[in-house]
Amino acid sequence: MRLPAVTDREPIVVVGAGVAGLVAALELAARGLPVIVVETADRPGGKMRRACLVKQSFDSGPTVLTMRWVFDELFAQAGLSFAELVPTRAATILARHAWTDGGRLDLYADVARSADEIARFSSPAEGRRFLRYCDEARATYQALERDFIRAQRPSMTQLVGRIASRQPAQLLAIRPFETLWRALGRHFTDPRLQQLFGRYATYCGSSPFTAPATLMLVSHVEQQGVWLVDGGMYRIAEVLERVARDRGARFRYLNEAVGIETDRGRVCGVRLAGGEVLSASAVIVNADAAAIAGGKLGQAAADAAADAARVERSLSAITWLAYTSTQGFPLLRHNVFFSRDYRAEFDALFGHRRLPLDPTVYVCAQDRGAGCEEPAGDGTGPERLLCLINAPADGDRPGNSLEGAQALVFGALERFGLRIDLRGATTQQTGPDDFERLYPGSGGALYGGATHGWRASFQRPGATSRLRGLYLAGGSVHPGPGVPMAALSGRLAAQRLIEEQ
Repeated sequence: MRLPAVTDREPIVVVGAGVAGLVAALELAARGLPVIVVETADRPGGKMRRACLVKQSFDSGPTVLTMRWVFDELFAQAGLSFAELVPTRAATILARHAWTDGGRLDLYADVARSADEIARFSSPAEGRRFLRYCDEARATYQALERDFIRAQRPSMTQLVGRIASRQPAQLLAIRPFETLWRALGRHFTDPRLQQLFGRYATYCGSSPFTAPATLMLVSHVEQQGVWLVDGGMYRIAEVLERVARDRGARFRYLNEAVGIETDRGRVCGVRLAGGEVLSASAVIVNADAAAIAGGKLGQAAADAAADAARVERSLSAITWLAYTSTQGFPLLRHNVFFSRDYRAEFDALFGHRRLPLDPTVYVCAQDRGAGCEEPAGDGTGPERLLCLINAPADGDRPGNSLEGAQALVFGALERFGLRIDLRGATTQQTGPDDFERLYPGSGGALYGGATHGWRASFQRPGATSRLRGLYLAGGSVHPGPGVPMAALSGRLAAQRLIEEQ
């Protein structure tokens, strides 16, 4: 169908200025289409958050960029250069990993160097197994990039058919019916390495014991490049908003969307909390799909996203920001301190819906650089720290208590020799109840639905909803959570909207 001239069209309304909404707005505005973005908060970014504490600026959401090609392609299509607008530095060390027995392992962007480190840390045989693991992770990613990650959401049958018609041998790489934990047991005999690579399931807010082996592709994504953004990750949101504005998109902050208006079975507008109704030729909603299904935007939208209500919630988190000094442990930019019993940790999170007594802790030292030249924390001066543990997404349920969580976490870090000076330090704690307030209807889940079992990836909604003119985007929508995947969902929603108008 031929689109009406721009001057004859009602605007396209994008609800939510998270990464997916910003990308969709840029994609549409760059094609000359009228776009209005409405956002409850007073600024863009969504879960890509910036926080200020004692006059210091922190990344309080995602801390690194992967799959930079997503943004390179998006900006190039709009006639821009992502590299020029958002300067980045490639990390040479992906993360430092530590166990309470004193073991410490750095993973590098260079696979061969990581293999050497694993051989030193564990055994030469494990170093060789790591290289075979990398081969399988790469094959998994290559099997899925074109026909799943970049594509509108297929069914399992469609995905198998597409891969089989092009390269049947790649079907073996998907492994949807094997758990990630079992696959790692095939590759590694050292339980610490199983634990390390099992952690990639948490990038999707899931448990390695029930997530499919397909998630091995996440480790390949990291090996393809991890970038630190000059000025912090929030700069991506700022630049996306600016270039979308430059191409004609309009932004209305502190405007909460509360309903989708319909006429004769099709979207015709968005109702705001103050009673105003914005007429719309189509609507893209960048919000948690389960929240939409729960009625966040009214009954018409809830019916259109009904399937999302039945999906198991992913993990939430508790985070702490602090500007203070550290001693005892040589921190790098990204550091992971593993629990002593990984299965018990995930049994607590998903089985008992409580905080584990011995959690895995992530520490991002945001004043450290991208490589191995960084000095050890020696207590000589304060630095910006983000500490995080996984938590159940129970922010909207009674009995959700975080009492004692800070003592639990910082006590755990002391077992690794890391002492964080909290005497007189200003800290900021954010938990599932806070994330629920920020993203109502999610319970604080940060990744949409959990990726548990082979069906999970096909249960995420696609861009097209059951309601004509209503499209979905964000980390709870295909192709999944994380900054680059959410960006892809925004592109897919914009592209499908254009195709169907």
